[in-house]
Amino acid sequence: MSRIRILTALTLLAAVFGGTATAQDKMVLTLEDSIRMALRQNPFHLANQAKEGQAAAAVKEAVSGFYPSLNLQGTDVLDKKVFTIEFPPMVPGQPPTKVKFDFTRTYTFAFNFSLPLYTGGRLASGYKSARYNLDATREAIRQSGEETVLNVKKGFYGYLLARSFVNVAEESVGLAEKHYTNVKNLYDVGMASKFDLLRSEVQLANLKPQLIRARNAVATAEIGLKMLLGLDLAQPVEIKGELAFREVEANIDENIAEALTRRPEISQMQYQSLMAAEMVKMNRAAALPTLAVGGAYNYWSNILNLKSNNWEDYYQVNLVLNIPIFNGFSTSAKVAQAKAALQQLDYSRKGLVESVKFEVQEAVLALRQARESLLSQEKNVEQAQEAVRIAELNYSEGLATNLDVSSAQVALSQAKTNHVQALYDYAVALAQIEKSVGKGSDRYAEEVK
Repeated sequence: MSRIRILTALTLLAAVFGGTATAQDKMVLTLEDSIRMALRQNPFHLANQAKEGQAAAAVKEAVSGFYPSLNLQGTDVLDKKVFTIEFPPMVPGQPPTKVKFDFTRTYTFAFNFSLPLYTGGRLASGYKSARYNLDATREAIRQSGEETVLNVKKGFYGYLLARSFVNVAEESVGLAEKHYTNVKNLYDVGMASKFDLLRSEVQLANLKPQLIRARNAVATAEIGLKMLLGLDLAQPVEIKGELAFREVEANIDENIAEALTRRPEISQMQYQSLMAAEMVKMNRAAALPTLAVGGAYNYWSNILNLKSNNWEDYYQVNLVLNIPIFNGFSTSAKVAQAKAALQQLDYSRKGLVESVKFEVQEAVLALRQARESLLSQEKNVEQAQEAVRIAELNYSEGLATNLDVSSAQVALSQAKTNHVQALYDYAVALAQIEKSVGKGSDRYAEEVK
């Protein structure tokens, strides 16, 4: 029996301390914490960051073209047929003499080298193109960071909005329950009709599904936020934050000017245009001559033995000039393709600039609209609360109907819903403005490296 009691006690202690450990594992997240975590863990953003290593390696590959190449080659002749030369007879009437000459060796080791001297600018253009590609990749990573920050803000604010909707729904249910209790008490003393009692009961029953949907929306918003942060969906979290008004003045002209100098998409397009210009130069260089120096140093022997007298050596150094004469108009076709790509990028850049301008104006107008809606809804909530108080008081004194109370409660719920929605719209508009001018992730860039 004592052993059973000991095991039972240990089990209870494990359950208690295990539950405590689980509770301690809950992660508390603020907006700032969420953004930093997403920039470190979001898999899609990390995938974009990994592209920088690939672009940097391409730069090293382009640089390698300027250096000489050196190769060692070894051969072992498995089978051969020697040359036979026939000499005429020295004495008339005698058969000709056949002599076999072996100009090969069974084993050969060759060191080959090559160094480009002039390539018509192809190597320089290739290097510049690789550098521009690296710069464009870094701008693409910055763009990914901007989008990640915006998505996290939307997800975080979306969770706060869903949680606020739960509070509104719970308050609506509480008001309906309070009113139902009041009607039932009046009904019990003969001061309210059966119809009023049934209507208040139905009103309460209709509000409960809304509360359930609101709570499910909170759970869904939490899952979406965890996905953005790269967290395990089973990880318990506690979201700390409130939707609040923060006065910000936005000027369309100033924001557009800032966006045109800061947006990573525009910078990325500029680097891509520079890459296309270098591609035109590279294709033109294909029609120019090239000059290189090369050579080989050879060791050969018929016996695989390291003794020096078994091996013979020879070398040669060459100056190689290659002059393209005709390649079926391939060069002109490639130049035309590169020019067309450059023109396409030029048009795309103009369209992108107009798109950025539109995005900034849209964000500023959304901010102004959300601000006006928010200010109007704050007063509307106060009035709706007072209307509910008066309606309930009048109903208790027989000066208002049950419908008046229900209508006032619905109006209050709608007013609070609109107020919370306006807070969310205002917060998202602020986040959209920061993203539209290209500075949403700036203050987090150094922290997450």
